[in-house]
Amino acid sequence: MNEYLAKLRPETWPSPCFVTDLALLRKNAAILDDVQKRTGAKIMLALKCFSQWMTFPALSRAMRGPLYGCCASSPDEARLAKEEFCGEVHAFAAAWSEEELRETLRYADHIVFNSFAQWKRFRPLVQEAEKERGLAIECGLRLNPEHSEGATPIYDPCAPGSRLGIRPAAFHAELDRDPHALDGVSGLHFHTLCEQNADSLARTLNAVEKHFGQYFPQMKWINFGGGHHITRADYDMDLLCRCIEHVRDAYGVQVYLEPGEAVALNAGVLVATVLDVVQADMPIAILDTSAACHMPDVLEMPYRPNVIGAGEPGEKPFTCRLAGKSCLAGDVIGEYSFDEPLKCGDKLVFLDMAIYSMVKTTTFNGLRLPSIAIWDSETDQRRVTRTFGYDDFRGRL
Repeated sequence: MNEYLAKLRPETWPSPCFVTDLALLRKNAAILDDVQKRTGAKIMLALKCFSQWMTFPALSRAMRGPLYGCCASSPDEARLAKEEFCGEVHAFAAAWSEEELRETLRYADHIVFNSFAQWKRFRPLVQEAEKERGLAIECGLRLNPEHSEGATPIYDPCAPGSRLGIRPAAFHAELDRDPHALDGVSGLHFHTLCEQNADSLARTLNAVEKHFGQYFPQMKWINFGGGHHITRADYDMDLLCRCIEHVRDAYGVQVYLEPGEAVALNAGVLVATVLDVVQADMPIAILDTSAACHMPDVLEMPYRPNVIGAGEPGEKPFTCRLAGKSCLAGDVIGEYSFDEPLKCGDKLVFLDMAIYSMVKTTTFNGLRLPSIAIWDSETDQRRVTRTFGYDDFRGRL
């Protein structure tokens, strides 16, 4: 990591700044492409996790990357996918308004509905869009197999009370009422995982097949959703491929996966600067970044991001708390130890900040958003692609 830090040269970037390493992004993409080549599955980028469109040439099949397209959750994501990624555009939302769906249908070629009610209500709108665009738009339904693998309820799509997906009893009841309810439906989608290995997928797939497998032969495609940590070092690639091949061969369908994290996992950092060190129950380093504004998953998940050169509390001689500069009392990133006491002007580099952080940033307190940059650690080509100022704050209110 010290060698990587020396190559990054954090003092050369604006602060705070999200820096995405194109070399690491390509490495992840190659791993995902291996899954595609082995199984025939199509892997899509979930924009809800990573939308840094300046990196799309490293990912998009249309630009010699490996991925087939993007998954969107809104008209704006769908438009970004269509205009910048230039591949397939799949869209899902927990519910669509007519206005939102009409706009999304200008860009998407797959639409997944969260209920039979939405599918029935908007089928005429889909047919209208097909005539206007002169192409078929494939429609799907999201399933909830009522099988939880997630450890954190807020991120568990199958947690009790979840609004996501059609549960088995409701699905079968609809088919009992209307045997033609699946007419026009091209695929089924399930998304139950969060940062998990293939064993979680295998157990989930058993539950999905148990409840819904009888309908798979009627479909053109089955979407395994996201949450697959495919590019993690300990990920069981062989088991993933067996799961895909089983569904592909048993039902004769195209399998899709739509990971977000796996695409950009460990491919980006957040460079920050120490502004002050105050003494409370322990030394507290106040940074020019903020957990609340710039890395909200630290508070939501919650989790403690790794910092290059830092250890666990007490592991190294100087232990302190890292905190953000907002007025939120709980704007705390975590406790760390360092070889030497931190001082004003020191640069800190937070790891694995490409995923979710960039798309979730806010301007609470009027804090300016971190700059955004791309860097190729193989060639040392570096570019700051976006900076933010007063107009960005004013323009959104």
